[in-house]
Amino acid sequence: MGEVAVAELLYGMPLLRSMTPGGGDGGPEPGGCSALLVELKQLWGEIGKSREERERMVRELEAECMRVYRRKVDEATGERAMLHQSLAAGEAEIAALTAALGADNSPQLKVNKWTMSLTERVSSATSLLEELRAMKAERSKQFADIRSEIEKITAEIAGRSYGYEASPRASEVEEHDLTIRRMNEYKTRLTSLQKEKSDRLHKVLEHVTEVHSLCDVLGEDFIAIVNEVDPGLHETTDPGKPTSISDATLSSLAQVVAMLTSEKAKRAAMLREAVVPLVDLWELMDSPEEERRGFRKVTAVLSPDKEEALSSGVLSVATIKKTEEEVERLTRLKAGRMKELVLKRRLELENICRSMHIEPDASTVPEKSIALIDSGLVNPSELMASIDRQIAKAKEEYQSRREIMDKISKWLLACEEEKWLEEYNLDENRFNTGRIARLNLKRAEKARIIITKIPAIVDNLMSRTLAWESERKKPFLYDGARLVAVLEEHKQARLRQEEERRRLREQKKLRTLLSEKEAMPHLKRPGSSFGRTAEPCNVNRKRVDAVRFTPSAAASVRSGASSSGGSSAGAASVGHGAELLRGARRLSAPASYNYVAVHKGSGSMSSSLSLS
Repeated sequence: MGEVAVAELLYGMPLLRSMTPGGGDGGPEPGGCSALLVELKQLWGEIGKSREERERMVRELEAECMRVYRRKVDEATGERAMLHQSLAAGEAEIAALTAALGADNSPQLKVNKWTMSLTERVSSATSLLEELRAMKAERSKQFADIRSEIEKITAEIAGRSYGYEASPRASEVEEHDLTIRRMNEYKTRLTSLQKEKSDRLHKVLEHVTEVHSLCDVLGEDFIAIVNEVDPGLHETTDPGKPTSISDATLSSLAQVVAMLTSEKAKRAAMLREAVVPLVDLWELMDSPEEERRGFRKVTAVLSPDKEEALSSGVLSVATIKKTEEEVERLTRLKAGRMKELVLKRRLELENICRSMHIEPDASTVPEKSIALIDSGLVNPSELMASIDRQIAKAKEEYQSRREIMDKISKWLLACEEEKWLEEYNLDENRFNTGRIARLNLKRAEKARIIITKIPAIVDNLMSRTLAWESERKKPFLYDGARLVAVLEEHKQARLRQEEERRRLREQKKLRTLLSEKEAMPHLKRPGSSFGRTAEPCNVNRKRVDAVRFTPSAAASVRSGASSSGGSSAGAASVGHGAELLRGARRLSAPASYNYVAVHKGSGSMSSSLSLS
């Protein structure tokens, strides 16, 4: 093999690469491998190297070149292996981080191994890995914050200090599961714990507020009672310490509330036992407002709707003791004023009976009561209790008689209006002009309407009274007379009065016809100047002829003046029935009539009839 052939065989590629950049055969590049081989050949020729030596040296050069190439290949292979290893480790860590963070919410590695070199792939994986590590650090911090809050609330609920740490296994599990789903579970748990904490805080505050309210009413030391449960419940002890919400605290507060509530009920019963006689003594002795004002707040225990809003210290031991002492004082004072109190209660009974128009019980008249008290035959308290029972019975009967009493008042008012109307009709100046006359005229119109309702009022009153008597099994008395009898008498009197008025109207009609008949012969004939005025008399004459004018009828007419006495008797009977009710007016006698005589000498009739 020639030297050039050997050099080309050994350094074919390098020789070609050592050529000029154009890659042609324009000659060896100075300083390149070919130039060095040419120079080495010349030197060997000048030196006189044999062929064997030259071949040996070429083989040494070839071996030397092989060692250099092998070293470079080994280095390149090692670098490629390192890149593969780094890429594999990066991809494995990326996969682990992606699994921990969640594939749906993590960026993915996007590489094309056919178009990208290992270095580019490693660089892309490194960038993605740094991004995922940052996401994991942030996610881990979020998990740590949520877990810390959960552990804090759990410690508060459990009643232990917040130094509790989670187990390493739990932390390791959480490091490998940082997905959004897991975070949502933690957030849900945290929300549930926060709600439970809020509910517990609300319950604690409710209990503390109730304890404060009860202590205020009972006059107890709120701070001392709360400190026995938990000193942290009072804000002045340690403002920075959180409020205890443990089960033990809630249970203790509930027990304290139950204990104070029971004590409140017990003291309220004790105070009520003292207040009831206190109020009775006030009413009995008519105590002035100055004496009552100091104990006015304790009377709230008598009202169930006000018992929940009692003022401060009402149920304290001192207040209850003070109230009991006041009751004892008034009890001692009552013994010396019983006579005055008995007379006062008797007067109250008489007033109630007077309003009902009935007589009070005669067993407790003032003279008899005072005599019994002075003689010592009866206990003043028992006499007072007897009068109180009579008052209660009178009040009960007053309620049952109220409707009938209202109807009686209405009836008496109608009778008064009827009496006034009769007096008004007798007034000759009632038709005068003037404001008073107009007012009286309007009142007369209203009175006539009211008078027409009297029969219905009486019937309604009588039916209601009979129903009352049937229900009570006793007569309804009014000023000592039975109301039903008075109403019956009133109805009979009104019937007699109406009959008398009807008879007087008939007599008036007959007198009018008689007067017209007596005046007919004095009228002139139709041909005179007064002929037209006499025509109505012809008509009247026909009416007179149609009437059977008998002597008995004339006698009845002539007895008109004497019949007015019978009308007055009927009115007196009605007035007697109303007089039993102290205010019912007496029905007046029928209206009197004034007649003007017929003047015979005038040649005409100028008779006139006026009704007063």
